[in-house]
Amino acid sequence: MLNHPTPTDGYETYTSRLQKETEELIKKHRPPHDTAQIELQKKLHFEFLLRNLRQGFPERYTSQDASQPWLIYWTLHGFSILGVGLDDQTKKRTIDTLLAMQHPEGGFAGGPGQTAHLLPTYAAVCSFAVVGRPGDGGGWDAIDRKKMYDFFMSLKRRDGSFLVSHHGEVDVRGIYCLLAVATLLNLLTPELLAGVPEFLATCQTYEGGFCNASFPGWAFEADDPETESGSPKTYDLSAPRPPLGEAHGGYTFCAAASWVLLQPYIKLYYSSAGGSLPPVPSINTRALLRWCVQMQGLPIELGGFKGRTNKLVDGCYSWWVGGCVVLAETLLGVTATHEAVPHEHHEESDEDGQKSWDDADDSLFNRKALQEYILCAGQHPAGGLRDKPPKPADAYHTLYCTAGLSAAQHRVIPSEAREKAVISAWHSSQAHAKAESRHPGTAYAPSSDADREMLDELRKGIFAHAMSWSEEDGTAVYVGGAANRVNATHPLFNLTVTHSDGMLSYFYGQTPPSRYANKPATK
Repeated sequence: MLNHPTPTDGYETYTSRLQKETEELIKKHRPPHDTAQIELQKKLHFEFLLRNLRQGFPERYTSQDASQPWLIYWTLHGFSILGVGLDDQTKKRTIDTLLAMQHPEGGFAGGPGQTAHLLPTYAAVCSFAVVGRPGDGGGWDAIDRKKMYDFFMSLKRRDGSFLVSHHGEVDVRGIYCLLAVATLLNLLTPELLAGVPEFLATCQTYEGGFCNASFPGWAFEADDPETESGSPKTYDLSAPRPPLGEAHGGYTFCAAASWVLLQPYIKLYYSSAGGSLPPVPSINTRALLRWCVQMQGLPIELGGFKGRTNKLVDGCYSWWVGGCVVLAETLLGVTATHEAVPHEHHEESDEDGQKSWDDADDSLFNRKALQEYILCAGQHPAGGLRDKPPKPADAYHTLYCTAGLSAAQHRVIPSEAREKAVISAWHSSQAHAKAESRHPGTAYAPSSDADREMLDELRKGIFAHAMSWSEEDGTAVYVGGAANRVNATHPLFNLTVTHSDGMLSYFYGQTPPSRYANKPATK
């Protein structure tokens, strides 16, 4: 079965030849019969990342001049997943570099003096989560949240979408970056979120995955913003709008993660609006899950993921699609209900690193095969990780291959018990003070006591939902043994839980209960 090629229709084309050549190359990297021999070359990957950080990126990265926060994020989070700590000097240099890219009108740019953009804003804030802290010189208090919020609102369109930058395009990747940052920094409001669920729902294609945007139906109408009677035009956000383009792994992850981040808002806002709003927006979660699992390659492709139908496998989709499976499972409510245990409390493992008492893996994609693809085909002999052999390693693929490896090793899902504990410990007055203290007026001003109460409920729901993700008990799988273990990463932010928890707790002004309280000690 391993040598069975991808079926074809007998009509040879350039792409069918490329698929065959790729399969032949990957076949040469098949794992040994004894998977205990497979080793994650952590030292080589650490040295690859360190060279980029200390010596600077090679000349071929000059095309990434407008993506400098991304280069920093890929490197820093790569260290985090591999379990490498950073010294104080490196943290300080990183914070100073990132602050030089904060735009005077809000958000972060791809480099000093460049235009603010949603994508580098996400990369910068996630980097702050890794190296920053509260207080003087810690970076977190230097983020201008008021201007950030104003920047976000200036990009908002009437159909619920957002431009990625002023005079830029609409893209679901930008929406995800905005929602992730606004969640981490406590900036989500009903004003900011209005219409976003309706827009995202229009970006799902017939395959089940998501494309980059959809076409606004009212663009066919006259440009005059008023009707013949002189009253403003109204636009039906639920009106059908055809998606633009085909389903793609990166867009699908961003749309699915955005949809999960929006769940507290959807549940609160639409349930309380009575008959004053259109029907609750929805997506086809079964089709989403089906598309994700169908993107995993055949055995001859070692179980790597591809980003689009009939395309080649690529290591970065280990995260964009492999990491999206648990989001689709969560939306369907098919995740198991076991409670999570901290990493410090591992039970004894067998030679493969599988928990000795874990008798079944009910994941909906082949986690073992994905690890084999990353470990056998994704690792470059000189360090760093890659798309596929014989391509070179780069910072982007090093991060998303290691994040995909993390998603395949660990099953991180929402814990209902954890969410209830966080809600029980919520302090409304602290949350409001934290949201307003450093930059008054950051969040929109509620017009009534009812609106103020709803805003507090929204903040509480968002915080508890984001803090509830924990590793499911007994589901860790380490191909090649426990020595290949990498740290778990939060499915919504692609940060370690430690880093996301720290930033969330600070900007919401909360002291959530410990994740490890009342857990049994290691035997």
